Amino acid sequence: MAILGLIFYLYMDRERAKREVPMPSELHPVVEENKQKLIQRAKEKGIPIVITDGFRSIEEQNKLYEKGRTTEGDIVTTVKGGDSYHNYGLAIDFALLNSEGNAVWDTMRDSNGNHRSDWMEVVSIAKMLGFTWGGDWEFKDYPHLQMDFGLSMRDLKNGERPPERR
Repeated sequence: MAILGLIFYLYMDRERAKREVPMPSELHPVVEENKQKLIQRAKEKGIPIVITDGFRSIEEQNKLYEKGRTTEGDIVTTVKGGDSYHNYGLAIDFALLNSEGNAVWDTMRDSNGNHRSDWMEVVSIAKMLGFTWGGDWEFKDYPHLQMDFGLSMRDLKNGERPPERR
């Protein structure tokens, strides 16, 4: 019985310590570095892109969640604040840029004329850099790219964080 008590005490102490970990306030350094590589490598293929979103505070996430529910607009996310990899600095969203410099979300666009979807070329580069693509999920999120470092949302909520460098 004493051993079970000790295990419980150590577990609770560990859980308490996890909850005291501050939330990130910017993109993780590895995500930031790979975001820059993604922009550059896409540009080298003749595909200009823009990062439309990166780190997102819990408050910002909640405002997005309310769109199409309690505020005007279309539903743009299925997750509340604290449930998005954006909230932990581990996700970015991208769009293609047209010749006028405007963001476009046309997944069939072939602006570099190589008979391949620019969108999918960017996704391929992102995957080579270690990103996971939201377009591979059951609920499709085509602009979304994330690096979870093997951490689940539960891990992150419990205060686990990826190392600063891989």
